[in-house]
Amino acid sequence: MRPGHARTGEATRSCGRSPNAWRVGGGGVNACSMTAAKTELRTRARELRGEGKTYDEIVEALGVSKSSVSLWVRDLPKPPRRTPVAEHVRMMAEARWGPRREEIRRLRERTKAAAAAEIGSLEDRELFLVGVGLYWAEGSKSKPYRLKERAIFVNSDPGVISVYLAWLALLGVAPERLGFRVMIHESADVAGAERFWAELVGVDVSALARTTLKRHNPRTVRKNVGEGYRGCLVVSVRQSADLYRRIEGWWYGIVGAAREIE
Repeated sequence: MRPGHARTGEATRSCGRSPNAWRVGGGGVNACSMTAAKTELRTRARELRGEGKTYDEIVEALGVSKSSVSLWVRDLPKPPRRTPVAEHVRMMAEARWGPRREEIRRLRERTKAAAAAEIGSLEDRELFLVGVGLYWAEGSKSKPYRLKERAIFVNSDPGVISVYLAWLALLGVAPERLGFRVMIHESADVAGAERFWAELVGVDVSALARTTLKRHNPRTVRKNVGEGYRGCLVVSVRQSADLYRRIEGWWYGIVGAAREIE
């Protein structure tokens, strides 16, 4: 061994006592400095991992290999998955506009409640006129090329069905003349819809005619889905040719009276 050079083991043992105890190639990297730097990198890597940084982010921040990062931090708990950017943006927008939307919702409900209170009770003539207009908007109509004088009414709104039935009762249509049938997509809760409509109109489910099922088309993006979707109810009046003719005449009378106001 040449004078001035320590054995490897001796250099290692002396590292803690002198910062210049061992140099590589006479002017190279000090071993103690390398050890201290690696310890500092390891400590920093663990701090970053504790902050929720990913391996790639730690590699980029410290300029070390991914394998080193894995060795240093693999005993630490895996950080929770971060919220995607789009979801983060949505949450920020909700925090900003959520209170405003809630304010608008409350205003909407107050306006509707006030408008409903303006109606009060209905006189027979008022219900009569409402019913005629309702039928002509939503009921089946005879055509010159297809004469079909029968009162058939179809709607998905329970409120509309209730008003229509009240109108038929006002006209003196007996309940036994009414027939009910559900129309609904086959992918929906058919049994639940049948129970709902039967309860609404006050009949047993067994009294409903056979339900009409609409075939499901996977290429169609439907909006009428979810728990609130119950299809439509068809209300038919048996032996209703005379009733239909009167409805048509009543409607023409309303139209004529409106034109006179103009």
